Parts: sequence; structure tokens; C-alpha cells
Amino acid sequence: MSSEFQQLADKVAQLAQLAQGLRDENAELRRHVKTLTEDNAQLNQRIDEAYQRVSAVLSELPAAAPAEPSETTAEAA
Repeated sequence: MSSEFQQLADKVAQLAQLAQGLRDENAELRRHVKTLTEDNAQLNQRIDEAYQRVSAVLSELPAAAPAEPSETTAEAA
């Protein structure tokens, strides 16, 4: 009977140790997710800034003059 209680106590201790390990791992994963979320927000900010800069440069460029159909046909022949 005593050995059964000891086995049960060992299993409970093992379960408690496993649960603590999972809590630690979960906390680490949450920290990692937080870091990645912050990095993602920063990268999205940089993408938005780059998009705005490219848009500003494109708006400064002169519009391309459309090619006249007769010139394109003459060049092709």
C-alpha cells in the first residue's frame, strides 16, 4: 500500500514539474510573440513611410507623353 502511495506521489510531483515547465515555456512564447508583434509594427511603419516617399517622388516626375499611333506604326514597318 505504501509503495502505491509513493508511486502516486511521484506521479503527482512529475505532473507538477511538467505543469511548471509548460507555464515557463508559455511565458517565454508570450514574450517572443510580443517582440515579434512590435517588430512587425515597426516594419509596417517603415513600409508606410517608404510608400509615402515613393509616392512623393512619383508625383514629382513629369507625365510621359503618349506615343502617337502614326509614329508607332511607322517605326514597326
